[in-house]
Amino acid sequence: MASDSLINQIHHLFNRFNALLTAKISDLVLVLSNHKSAGSIGALAGLAIAIVFTWKFLKTPDRHRRRQQKRRGSSSNIGAENPAHNVAPSSEESHLLNAMGHTEIEEFHPPMKLSLGQIVRKKLNGGKKMTCQLLGVILEERTPEELQKHATVRPSVVEVLLAIAKYCDLYLMERILDDESSEIVLSALETAGLFTTGGLNKDKVLFCSTENGRTSFVRQLEPDWHVDSSSEIVSQLARFIRNQLHVSPAGSSYMAPNIFSSISLEQYFSIMDQN
Repeated sequence: MASDSLINQIHHLFNRFNALLTAKISDLVLVLSNHKSAGSIGALAGLAIAIVFTWKFLKTPDRHRRRQQKRRGSSSNIGAENPAHNVAPSSEESHLLNAMGHTEIEEFHPPMKLSLGQIVRKKLNGGKKMTCQLLGVILEERTPEELQKHATVRPSVVEVLLAIAKYCDLYLMERILDDESSEIVLSALETAGLFTTGGLNKDKVLFCSTENGRTSFVRQLEPDWHVDSSSEIVSQLARFIRNQLHVSPAGSSYMAPNIFSSISLEQYFSIMDQN
């Protein structure tokens, strides 16, 4: 800014000098024109040369100022296109900026939680048919003797069963000691709302009199999934069934790659790491 002011002042002084010089030259030309001698002509030629050099000298500040303005303009354009603070960040800085950006996005757009149906479908992994034991899995009771007196559907399992029934051909099965036990079980399932439209099919609740009978049901139906509380039956079926879920409140040890374990059916199909 100081250099521009100084140039402007110099230019102003030169303009004033130019105006004064022009006036003096005009007077001098008039005098020389009245004395048309050889000496006068030579003086006139010298005067013309002096005027040319003076004019060039006066024009120099203008050209210098325009050149400086043009240089500053070019520098500003270069700075705008490639500012020093816009130098490409290092890999560590880029990683930090990306992490900060993702954090801000996640704060405004938190990860979407999966619905129960989506979790069930993901856990089934394409499975279209499932067989499931009743005792200890769907019912509170754990022995056939208890079913002779009562049957209680676990409230927490109802929603999961209905979600599974939307994606799977679902069969329920259990060993019973008499026909009355089957009626008690069917009544409990119906009261719990499992036979509603789009839910379970009452004709797909199967009963047998032995543990081997349940194993035979599973082998004949060839499901993609079987759920059972008996570790023995799960082990026997491991080579025939693609996936099995062993339900055990105390947990279970590793048996085979295609056998999963959980303390309950609803926990396995409703709890999932969604991070």
